[in-house]
Amino acid sequence: MSETKSFHPCFGGNRNNTGRIHLPVSPGCNISCKFCDRKINDHEERPGVTSQVLTPQEAMGVLEKALKLCPEITVAGIAGPGDTLATDYALETFRLIREKYPDLIKCMSTNGLLLSERAEEIIEAGVDSLTVTVNGVDPEIEAKLNRLIIYHGKVYIGVEAAAILIENQLKGIEKIAAAGITVKVNTVLVPNINGEHIEDIARAVKERGAHIYNLIPLIPQSDLRNEEAPVCSQIEEARALAGKHIDVFRHCQHCRADAVGLLGGKDYGDLIYQRRIVGSDTFSHG
Repeated sequence: MSETKSFHPCFGGNRNNTGRIHLPVSPGCNISCKFCDRKINDHEERPGVTSQVLTPQEAMGVLEKALKLCPEITVAGIAGPGDTLATDYALETFRLIREKYPDLIKCMSTNGLLLSERAEEIIEAGVDSLTVTVNGVDPEIEAKLNRLIIYHGKVYIGVEAAAILIENQLKGIEKIAAAGITVKVNTVLVPNINGEHIEDIARAVKERGAHIYNLIPLIPQSDLRNEEAPVCSQIEEARALAGKHIDVFRHCQHCRADAVGLLGGKDYGDLIYQRRIVGSDTFSHG
């Protein structure tokens, strides 16, 4: 845990001198969040957005190029654009990274629907840190944030879907934490829906072994486009409530699923992915 926090910029350690790369190898998702709007483009700076989706083999080529451009990279992460456990591509990529770059910290993000049943695979793949997005531990509240889940080939909606998701998230967190993997929990803060529920979430995930907690302010879009994003005072109040139970992370950057470089510093994505420059008809070349 201490080594991960020291060399992982997203866990609070040395974030100005260590970098990360997100490898966008996970195309599909098994839940439908009301605030999610996954896209392939070159200009939006938010989660769920990437310039392209890579195969595990392509991801290794991108990683090699990124390490030459930015040797400060200490973390190879996979955070979408879909869910990392909805397909096998993320775990395949982590196995390849473990073989070729054993010193890199391997970081994975998931919605947690399949976390409990795939925990052993995550452990076997050598994942060092795991982020799980938990937006509610009360099915009535979670159901207001999630349209549906697709679980073992069946579609579930409403409170039933929320209950399945929450149970699998908490069981999965417990298994992963027990294996010694650092667990961070993300919660999308939607003041009118889960704003008064944050302390309950923080308490529940801490009891299951989570190490650190991160509040992500809502970006109003999709079905929740008419909801108001939390203001600074609401974010700080929620952090204070969560901080009564678990360490709170305070410098999330809303990173793209293909972010490359130093957190809050230079991003090498234009060079790696040849993203189109906003307002230009030309491409950056690396």
